[in-house]
Amino acid sequence: MTSTRQALARIVDTCQPKTLVVCGEAAGQVGRHWCHHHGESAMTTLDSNRPNEAFPLSRTQDLALVTDTLEHLSHEQGEVLLGQLRNYGTHQIAVVVSGNPEWAFTDFIGLGFRRQAELGDGDNPLTLYTYNIDSYNHKRAWNNPDNWANPEMWDKARW
Repeated sequence: MTSTRQALARIVDTCQPKTLVVCGEAAGQVGRHWCHHHGESAMTTLDSNRPNEAFPLSRTQDLALVTDTLEHLSHEQGEVLLGQLRNYGTHQIAVVVSGNPEWAFTDFIGLGFRRQAELGDGDNPLTLYTYNIDSYNHKRAWNNPDNWANPEMWDKARW
């Protein structure tokens, strides 16, 4: 079984962030380890009890790691945190959340996240969700200027 730190370390290693924002104990440990071994990297730490007070961030971040946080915030505060990270703060986000009944799969899907992995054990189930702006909205063959406005119907019908 993969641990939270191992899963986050893989994400950080894959992303190779120059800037990193962390919130929560495990996220902070992974972020500090990364920055210790990559001196050119910079890390911003959010207070897991009041993370929304840090916004707006001074600059766009490459990666955000969130652990041990959503379980202690109201659902509304958690949505604000994830929304601000997603919309203003980072290119990629990794969130680990416990089997908290207040946070369901559909909450994360509605915010554009993907379920990546089940972590932890039977007594303490954890789920890893990720968001990546580069793969969030996949390209569709029909969604291009060549297929807009039915050009074959020009001057044939009015609606």
